[in-house]
Amino acid sequence: MITDRLANPELAECEVGGVTRASFILRGALAAGAVYGTAAVTPFVSTALGATTDLDILNFALTLEYLETDFYQVKAKTVGLTGLAAHNAKNFGMEEAEHVAALTSAIKAGGGTPVPKPTFVFPVSTAAQFLDLAYTVENLGVSAYNGAGPLLKSKALLGAAGSIVQVEARHAAAIALLIGKSPTPSGGFDEAKNMSQVLAVAKPLIK
Repeated sequence: MITDRLANPELAECEVGGVTRASFILRGALAAGAVYGTAAVTPFVSTALGATTDLDILNFALTLEYLETDFYQVKAKTVGLTGLAAHNAKNFGMEEAEHVAALTSAIKAGGGTPVPKPTFVFPVSTAAQFLDLAYTVENLGVSAYNGAGPLLKSKALLGAAGSIVQVEARHAAAIALLIGKSPTPSGGFDEAKNMSQVLAVAKPLIK
């Protein structure tokens, strides 16, 4: 099967509804993450957002936060989570919702219009599948912020994005510990920050 050859097959099954620029870029980010791993998302996002404004970048981030909020606040209730996993999902959902509110306010304050929330379909039905996808989604978020952050022209917005990406990384680490994966899979440095190495491989494959 094709999914057997994907770096993150669970991402390939995610569906994102809507035709906004942000949802289109997010679908591309999910596809890139499925094929090449979440580290490849950073150069993809950088390339895709290269000619955009701060408001475009914030709307992209908002779409990703919509996804994570829906994942934790809606999907998490259907997969039988218990104990610490259920506790984390509840807390993470509230924190992702705070990110949505903050980004929405920032977009409006900048004179922009927040993108509407798309519809999402997550291909998980068990707690184990949910946690595996949570690990992937959280690391995807980290990679996306790492890629988009340097494109922000506003230092204030860059600082705000930096505070959000730290929370996403902590979510990823907490999920990793629950499922027996390394909270620092790339060692002492985030692999997604190695832009030149990843771009050399991924850029020819990105349209």
